[in-house]
Amino acid sequence: MFNLFLASASLDELFREMFSFENVVWPDVIKAINETLYMTFIPTFYVFVIGLILGLLLFLTGKGRSLENTWVHLILSGIINIFRAIPFIILLTLLMPFTKAIMSTIVGPKGAIPTLIISAAPFYARLVDIALNEIPSGVIEAAESMGANTRQIITKVLIPESLPALVSGITVTAIALIGSTAVAGVIGAGGLGNLAYLIGYTRNKVDIIFVATVAILILVFIIQIIGDRATKAIDKR
Repeated sequence: MFNLFLASASLDELFREMFSFENVVWPDVIKAINETLYMTFIPTFYVFVIGLILGLLLFLTGKGRSLENTWVHLILSGIINIFRAIPFIILLTLLMPFTKAIMSTIVGPKGAIPTLIISAAPFYARLVDIALNEIPSGVIEAAESMGANTRQIITKVLIPESLPALVSGITVTAIALIGSTAVAGVIGAGGLGNLAYLIGYTRNKVDIIFVATVAILILVFIIQIIGDRATKAIDKR
């Protein structure tokens, strides 16, 4: 009974500290949110472009496609699978020399951008390939029978037919990027991850951890809502 009382008292103290916000410096929170948004939306744009190109190439070089090439397909698929399999924190470490060379820094939000793009682009490329494979083969064959070339098939058939899935996929990818920014923040990239760990956790400031967590959840919900509405607006089925 005494142990239960102590646990209850400790829990009560934890909740009081969590909701007191006495350690929270709100300008720092706003700055962390802005850094997280920067590390999410800039990479998302490049991931969409790179992932779309890789996904199209992966699909078109497959068996029976207009650019069929077994070796290119296998190599591209292998590269995508390898980079998808490497944990983000390890990739962040491996790419430090590359990041330093092209960004002149390995710290702050700017230093996390290359790794965020390289980690997420293969993930989105695979989602693009899945979306393209869901297009009925008859639709593609009909376009080919009418003399459409590869560029026309891409712009008139593949992208329009798979657009709802592409938007849904980039929504999932953007949310995954928010999680990656939190990991990057732990080792000095800034953002809400940095706020939660280096300031909140290491200094035992529970209210800061709570605020950072809620902020991340709100960002995820907003992106998911926007993505869902965009997908429904595009999908005419």
